[in-house]
Amino acid sequence: MDLHLIWFILLGILLTGYAILDGFDLGVGALHLFSKTDQERRLMLNSIGPVWDGNEVWLVTGGGAMFAAFPDVYATLASGFYLAVYLLIFCLIFRAVAIEFRSKREGAAWRQSWDIAFCISSILSAFLFGVVIGNLIWGIPLGSDKEFQGTFFGLLHPYALLTGLTVVALCMMHGSIYVVMKTEGEFHDRARGWVKNCIIFFVIMYVILTMATLLYVPHMVANFQKYPVLFFIPVANLLLIANVPREIYHKRDFMAFLSSCGAIVVLMFLLGFGIFPNLVLSNPHPEFSLNIYQDSSSLKTLQIMLVIALIGMPVVLAYTLSIYWIFRGKVKLDDHSY
Repeated sequence: MDLHLIWFILLGILLTGYAILDGFDLGVGALHLFSKTDQERRLMLNSIGPVWDGNEVWLVTGGGAMFAAFPDVYATLASGFYLAVYLLIFCLIFRAVAIEFRSKREGAAWRQSWDIAFCISSILSAFLFGVVIGNLIWGIPLGSDKEFQGTFFGLLHPYALLTGLTVVALCMMHGSIYVVMKTEGEFHDRARGWVKNCIIFFVIMYVILTMATLLYVPHMVANFQKYPVLFFIPVANLLLIANVPREIYHKRDFMAFLSSCGAIVVLMFLLGFGIFPNLVLSNPHPEFSLNIYQDSSSLKTLQIMLVIALIGMPVVLAYTLSIYWIFRGKVKLDDHSY
């Protein structure tokens, strides 16, 4: 068995699960201020209320998997993206506080303040995730000692900012579909209009990002040039994205949501396959890049952690599926709602 490849795939599965699950959480937050009334905003909060904290378990699990399987990569990213990581953690914490505190008081000013905090922290969280992804694609300055040699503001180059905006647009599309799927009545009908605008926003950003990638980051297509049979994967991604407005038009909200989930899965595959076998690309010195074969834990550690992962991952998956099954259906407000 190629344990390095297996752990690369497992890490990709965990991060893809997080992208799908917390993606719509962040999208709902980004759209929060588009709702007009207090009841509508409560409906949006309660659509994610039972699941948002469980969704973030996938991020924690993914971070733990990286720490165990690729400690050098974890150390380099934690130090290189130090300020970005702390800003991201602050946004995620502040977002959680906003969800919990927002409905503790009746005052309009109190709730409006937390609504703004929830929206801004959600947008910033998605944007920072995108900036990190953009830098992983573009590459970051690394020395021969695997230490980051750049600055925080050096990470905010045009390609990373473009990737950040694209991730925000993706989350907004994903979240808008989720809101439509979980609500009913007048608000449901109005939220359906959000999906169209969010799809347009995402498609524009996706096309621009794709063009920029083909022009300025040619190494992302090198693996696809080696295996031309995989050309069907980006084509499948386009078909999944195109199917979202079709399903929304026919009012098949769940199928639209599945298409959005499928698009995220394919996008994460494109990211992973494009950077493989690297996990952190060094730019401008690619010889210092961190890859899955040279910068992993020992084979014994990978074997032990694989056993633990095979036990733990089904538990996380079962927990996630059970929560979504229990809280399936349309959102209803009651005395215990946010």
